[in-house]
Amino acid sequence: MTQTQVNDLEPLVNSYAEALRSQRGRTERTAQIYANDLQPFVRFMTHEGIDPRKLDRGVLRRYLAWLSTEAKGRSGGYARVSVARKLVVLRSFYRYLLQEGHIASNPIPKGRSFNIKVEKRLPVFLGHEEVMRLVAAPDPASALGLRDQAILELFYSSGIRLAELQEMDIDDLSLQSREVRVRGKGAKDRVCLLGAPAVTCISNYIAGGRPALQHAGMERAGYRPTGALFLNRYGARLSRRSIEKLVSKYATSVDARPGVHPHTLRHTFATHLMEGGADLRVVQDLLGHSSPATTQVYTHVTRNEARAEYFTTHPGARMTARDNEASKDDDE
Repeated sequence: MTQTQVNDLEPLVNSYAEALRSQRGRTERTAQIYANDLQPFVRFMTHEGIDPRKLDRGVLRRYLAWLSTEAKGRSGGYARVSVARKLVVLRSFYRYLLQEGHIASNPIPKGRSFNIKVEKRLPVFLGHEEVMRLVAAPDPASALGLRDQAILELFYSSGIRLAELQEMDIDDLSLQSREVRVRGKGAKDRVCLLGAPAVTCISNYIAGGRPALQHAGMERAGYRPTGALFLNRYGARLSRRSIEKLVSKYATSVDARPGVHPHTLRHTFATHLMEGGADLRVVQDLLGHSSPATTQVYTHVTRNEARAEYFTTHPGARMTARDNEASKDDDE
């Protein structure tokens, strides 16, 4: 890295993010996520006073250990899945530096020698009764209640991501054909379908809730009209954090399982489709997955549910504690 010192890392991270946007077609959001994932590396190298050209396996191991134990201060380190993601981004960053001629060779080994094993967990999803209670939780007598009910129904009905919902404009909707255009990851757009309850809730929000929120915004100084579908109480586009908080709030109010967030509703959408007999390729297309392997996890979910249901409900499959003890005696 010719004449590059530690304090030159930040500009290089910025140029890397810009290259992601301009050369690789990544969205602004994705480029920002990648740049954010490199910030701990910038802090570590700056604190240690290590020239980025001197990165080797020893320094890399120390960095990964620091990420896992103390990178977040008093709250400790990052979860294993976050550390694994940051390693992937760091490897990509050094490939960029190599391509741009800043370094002579990539110091991060390829292959499995520095891959972090992440335990794959099956996605958490809501049962049919749980999700019905959740989408019915908001009070449709208020503008915010109409908005929140439309948001919950849209998540469950279409399986869209949090960022996709938050960035949605009112012009993206085609309620007559029960479709919504979604700006997905990268440069990929897709069309998602809407169920009848979602269409009804969104229509009610557009007719009553959204104009009320718009009007409230117009009464504030500096108000700027927006085409955003979902507005906050000030007439501006609703933030992702606010959407996360409202989903969590309503989930808690109906005693749903802990940790419900927007992605839980995406998992619920996909799992209920699979349980209903939908083809894997159809679910893949509706979710916007580029590979069927990503969608395959939902087949494992439904198999587990089928297994649990079988052993719980089938008379010949149920075994009481007394039956279990008897079988042990027979073995002896």
